[in-house]
Amino acid sequence: MILLERIEKYIIKSEDKLKISSKDIKKNDIFIALKGSNSHGNKYMHEAIKAGAKYCITDKKLSKSPSNQNILFVENIQKFLLDLSKTKRSLYKGNVIGITGSAGKTSLKEYLKYYLSKKFKVSASIKSYNNNLGVMISILNLNLKSNYAIFEIGTNNFFEIRELTKLVKPSQIFITNILSTHLENFISKKNIAKEKADIFVKKFNPLSTILYLQKKTKEEELIYRIAKNEKIKKIICIGKKIDQGYIKEIKKLDSKYEIIIKILNKNFKIILPHYEQKMISNLIFVLSFFVVNKIDTKIIFQNKLKIPKIEGRGSTHNLFFKNFKVKLIDQSYNANPETMIESIENFSVYKNNNRHKYLILGNMNELGLSSLDHHINVIKVIEKNYFDQVILSGDSFKKALNMFSKLKNKYVYLNKSKSIMRYLEKNIHKNAIIMAKCSNSTEVNNFVTKLKFFKKG
Repeated sequence: MILLERIEKYIIKSEDKLKISSKDIKKNDIFIALKGSNSHGNKYMHEAIKAGAKYCITDKKLSKSPSNQNILFVENIQKFLLDLSKTKRSLYKGNVIGITGSAGKTSLKEYLKYYLSKKFKVSASIKSYNNNLGVMISILNLNLKSNYAIFEIGTNNFFEIRELTKLVKPSQIFITNILSTHLENFISKKNIAKEKADIFVKKFNPLSTILYLQKKTKEEELIYRIAKNEKIKKIICIGKKIDQGYIKEIKKLDSKYEIIIKILNKNFKIILPHYEQKMISNLIFVLSFFVVNKIDTKIIFQNKLKIPKIEGRGSTHNLFFKNFKVKLIDQSYNANPETMIESIENFSVYKNNNRHKYLILGNMNELGLSSLDHHINVIKVIEKNYFDQVILSGDSFKKALNMFSKLKNKYVYLNKSKSIMRYLEKNIHKNAIIMAKCSNSTEVNNFVTKLKFFKKG
């Protein structure tokens, strides 16, 4: 009992100390030994202790106990984390921001964190920690002295948003978009919209006050109507000229773009090296937040719009591959039809400086009965542009490719990451630029992981 109280107190007072991977452990961290699909975290406890773990928590007795005595055995580790996260959340008195949507949650979180941290103390969920376990870990890693706490809230099925919302209780909420994700479970985008709306419904979140919402599609319009019915105090809509935030004007200036963004009747001029819709959408959201909360927007412009790229979501890597200089644009974390098409179109106009463009795509998963149609449509979009090489992988793309008798681009189908690697080894062009996009846990995702071993420097 003394150890339990000591650990609980340590977690409450600490920040960024809870880790679920022994590889992430640093001195004085806490290792949470979880049951995985193939093994239990207990297997890695010795490694965690060696790396400097102050405490270890597990719900499974060890066959051989380490010499370290600071090991807490709990009956149910999920319940332990849930109860303690409720306690820590109740103690936090700062501003809580919740982000949900079909795509772009992590990038928007990073944008907000980056700019707010220039003036305030900010805590935020790491990586893409947005499921039940991830949200609990994020709360328990929260610094209670933070001015702002930013949480991603995700879902794969019905009624998950409301349960996570009850835990997080965000007062300011962002809904990035409603896209064709997890259709196997949700069936329709309308159902996805209703699920996402639970983040601000007063029954689940009485603290919801301000909603920032992209409002371009009929499903996003539905969320707006639900928000009005819920009498949300302030709704900031993004997208159309009738909304509070939108792109007023785009000018091409030599090699750059001048973009005028209008937010709540204020104009903001942004100069960008290239036009990327996701980047601009995130900037509109962040600028809207700053304006609504009366934070000086000079913070954004003084920091030169430099946002750290996120692994698997547009991060770029300079590689030495087969003694060639190769650039990789990594979009391998996840994919849905809308983001897949957007990435292809962005890559088609990407300045390549006479580099050969290699487009490598893997399956878009969890699309249900509409999967084949979506993959066919992606190939149609590819055919509207030109790439030196298109490599497709996954059964869905194989079926889609077989539906075409005549194609403009050069295609090759490869079903394994090893096959993709071998093909590139034989056919890569010097100074090539590669863009890889796929759902997680695909062969293309595995290929990208291996390719990064050739990282320059």
